[in-house]
Amino acid sequence: MGQANLFFEDVKVGTTVTPLVKRPSTVQLFRFSAMTWNSHKIHYDKPYAQSEGYPDVLVQSHLHGSFLAQAVMDWAGPSARMVGFRWQNRAIACPGDVLTCAGTVVKTEMGDGCGYVECELEERNQRNQLCAPGWARVALALRTEPSK
Repeated sequence: MGQANLFFEDVKVGTTVTPLVKRPSTVQLFRFSAMTWNSHKIHYDKPYAQSEGYPDVLVQSHLHGSFLAQAVMDWAGPSARMVGFRWQNRAIACPGDVLTCAGTVVKTEMGDGCGYVECELEERNQRNQLCAPGWARVALALRTEPSK
């Protein structure tokens, strides 16, 4: 069963985005590299990554962003539309790391036939290191039609 739709009226500043926990594997990193045509060996060749000074292969920058985007959209539900998104990569992650994506609503505003919600997001590893802060703006349906 899928996530229920979240309505704009159900959200206020301070509402939390349901945490999403990811544990990337070497297979996931290899597949993500293949899907995105990312041939940098640092993402699939452990001896090469170690020769560059890393403990293992690295989670791709865009996979960090994908995890954050998935967290906010899973929380918002299938009828939500993401209309703005950004993130930064701050710390590395490797296969087996436990990455928790969470967030908080920092702004709400009515739009033309919908409501907009802005969320500050963050992805942290099991050591509580900030791997990727982010931000998203999501359009949510209104529970009731606006007065004309």
